[in-house]
Amino acid sequence: MRRLAIAAVVLVIATAWFEGQPRAGPRAKGDHAPVLEGAKAEVYKTAGDVKLQMYVYFPEGHRAADKRPAIVFFFGGGWRSGSPRQFEAQCKYLASRGMVALAADYRVLSRHGTKAVRCVEDGKSAIRWVRANADRLGIDPDRIAAGGGSAGGHVAACTATIAGLDEPNEDASICSVPNALVLFNPALVLAPVAGVHPFRPDRSAEMAERIGADPLTISPYHHVRRGAPPTIIFHGTADTTVPFRTSQWFARAMEEAGNECTLVAFDGAEHGFFNHGRGDGSGYVETVRAMDRFLAGLGYLEGEPALEAPRPAADAAPAGTK
Repeated sequence: MRRLAIAAVVLVIATAWFEGQPRAGPRAKGDHAPVLEGAKAEVYKTAGDVKLQMYVYFPEGHRAADKRPAIVFFFGGGWRSGSPRQFEAQCKYLASRGMVALAADYRVLSRHGTKAVRCVEDGKSAIRWVRANADRLGIDPDRIAAGGGSAGGHVAACTATIAGLDEPNEDASICSVPNALVLFNPALVLAPVAGVHPFRPDRSAEMAERIGADPLTISPYHHVRRGAPPTIIFHGTADTTVPFRTSQWFARAMEEAGNECTLVAFDGAEHGFFNHGRGDGSGYVETVRAMDRFLAGLGYLEGEPALEAPRPAADAAPAGTK
């Protein structure tokens, strides 16, 4: 009995850390409003009885007339769970560097009974809301990036690649496409490529159920076109949740279409390695510094990254850039 009890506890812990994402306890439908320290929370969308919050971090002394660049982050969790808290640290960092940083909530299966197609709809609504409110928030509407991890990376990528899936009651004249993408082990390929499945056969059937539609319809790889926003991707080569090769496929498709796409490979890193507080913290620091330099290259930031590079450990695996 004691062994069974211990096994049960281990299972609960493992489930809570599925895909490396923070997971909140069960809540009633529509009852999900985490508090993010230092952020201003506003409702960006109402879907039925669900009010979706946008958490906004402003630079110190920010004014509406400043017209700062912005980035909207989407959390991971397999379209089933997760919290805007996942990118709290990245938001605070970028706000300290002069950007308006936002973390968006969106509907997920565990809280709202929804599938991935609804996540994509919410992602598009989030980008459109930021652009529609740019003047009030002090944001440059032509410098809005989208970012996210895992399923959240998928949502961010879809806002840049998938046509349609816009809410019919929103102003379609306001563009829901971001100007840049910052993606962390994102799910970019949801359907076969040249007959090769992106996931194991047993997971392919599960994926179709999670998506709630033909996976091809919201598979960013299959919708890459010329003119897609400049993109940076961080992915661990030992990722068994979202295979590293899928980011390679996407980066190659982007380059072939004439788009800017940089894939930063982290040798031996597993899924979720970039999260704040994970492991020795080097994954977080290295991805934030690379994100900073990418955004600086686009004119969103100035100067050198504010985080110091992590000290190399004897057993640390080097990161390579493709």
